[in-house]
Formats: sequence, C-alpha cells, structure tokens
Amino acid sequence: MVVPAHDVNEGDLLKTIQLFKEVQEKIQDANTHIQTLCQRAETGEFATSKGISFLEVKYQLLLSYLMNLSYIMVKKTGGKSIQGDASIERLVEIRTVLEKMRPIDQKLKYQIDKVMKAAAGAPDSSDPLRFRANPGNLVSKLDTEMSEDEEEDEEVKGSKPKLYIPPKLAAVHYDGDETVAEREQRKLQHARQRALNSTMMREIRAEYTDAPEEIKESTNIHRFKEDKRTKEKERYEEENFIRMSVSKKEKNAAKRLGTMSSLNSLVHFDDISALNNDDGFSQGPSAKKRKVAKGIKKGRGKKKGFHKKR
Repeated sequence: MVVPAHDVNEGDLLKTIQLFKEVQEKIQDANTHIQTLCQRAETGEFATSKGISFLEVKYQLLLSYLMNLSYIMVKKTGGKSIQGDASIERLVEIRTVLEKMRPIDQKLKYQIDKVMKAAAGAPDSSDPLRFRANPGNLVSKLDTEMSEDEEEDEEVKGSKPKLYIPPKLAAVHYDGDETVAEREQRKLQHARQRALNSTMMREIRAEYTDAPEEIKESTNIHRFKEDKRTKEKERYEEENFIRMSVSKKEKNAAKRLGTMSSLNSLVHFDDISALNNDDGFSQGPSAKKRKVAKGIKKGRGKKKGFHKKR
C-alpha cells in the first residue's frame, strides 16, 4: 500500500532520511568490526573452544533473530506482504527462548564479569573472591616439617654451644629383687615409724618422760582457713544486718573439718597397732573390704515389689 504524497509529514520524512543515513554508517562500522573478528577467529587468535557454552548459544540466537528481523524489514520496505511468512514464526520462537534464558543469564552475570575483568587487567581490590583459598599456597605437611628441621639445624649450627642440662627424673626405689618377706618387713618398719610419730605416742612420751615439757604451738592450716572464712562471713552479716544461708557443700566441709580434730584420733588405735604386731600390722579387713561386705549383707533381703503368692 502506497501512502499519498500529500499525507506525508515533511518533518517525519527528514527524520527518516536522517535515520537511514545513520543506519548506513552503523552498518559499515559493524561490517568492518565483524570482518576483523572473523579473521582473528579463523587464525586461532580467539580460543573459543574453552568459552562459556551458554554465551555461544545466546549469541547464535541473537544473530538468527537479527537475520530474520532484517529479512522482514526488507520485505516491508519493498512493499511485499509478510502474512504467513515462516520468518515471523522463527522470530517468535527465538524471542521466547531468549526470554526463558534471562534468569540463567542473571545467574551467570557475576561469573562472566569476573572473567572479563581478569582478561582485561588486574582484579578489583574490593572483590570478596580475592580472599578465597589459593590451592597453590597449600604446602604438604611433610614439606613443612622438612623445612622446619632444616631451619632448626641452621639455628643449631649458628648458635653457641650451651651447657648440658640433664632431664629431671624422680628417683624410684627398685624392689624387684626383694622377696615377699622382705617387702612385708619393710612395710612393717614404715608402719612402726608412723606409729611412733603419731599424736598419741607424742602425748604419752610427754606425760611419762622426766625431760622438761616443751611448749609449742601447732597450726592446722585447714582450721585456720575455715576460721578466717567464718570471721569474714560474720563481719559481712553484722555490717549488712542479714543472715547468709549455708549451702550443703559448706555443711559437709564443716563436718569433715570436725572429724579431723586431734580428739577424734583417741578412739582409733590403728596407727599404733604395728607396735604390738610383729607378723603384720593389719589384723582385720580393710575399710574398702568391710564396706563391700556390708553392702552385700544389705542386699540379701527381699526385693521390693515382689511378694510370694499364697
């Protein structure tokens, strides 16, 4: 359909002519650039085989879209009908595929920008990927140990000789050559020595000896700490007019401290039993055995919850 000459706007006509001139100039620039790229690709200057396949598909679709669009424009400018043309269906199909590819394009945008920046020059200093681990900097443990040993050897060679310091070892008595009788005799001697140095024996010697009595003060460190803690607690209660509660742990500590007094040792004669026993100083079973035997006797009763049916 041809538009009459009197219906054509002069301003639109001038603008159309100007656009045609710009299109012609852009086409010439595009042809020159495309020919240069084709030559560089044919000579193998561009390693396109290791590129991103997604971009290759995208560019192929864009090129096909432009070709079909140019064909439609040529037919329309020539006054030919485009109704039922196959190029229109191809344009719709390509446009649909490009729209579906847009989310994938957004996901790969950061990776593509990184590759482009790396190819153009140095990476950006604010890029967070600069701080990722570099496998090339990882050294095996064996190499590290060898390098440390070499450094230690160099330091030993360069340093002055130092005095030999023997290792601190605690002396331990070897009783492998002792017989059972000798071992028991040695234990008995230790028990007698402890019995002679016990509190009861010291009091007996002080009472029946003719030597003048020695007056000395003995300090119990546990009792001293407990008395100090008690005084501080009382002072705090008197200053603040409050009564502090006593925990179960403090009650047990006070009870244990009471059993450690010297009066409690008067009813226990185990520490001097070695003075009257030549064969052995432990007549009865040990405390652990007595406790186990006591527990066994308690367990011999009837079990709760079980009754004999009549």
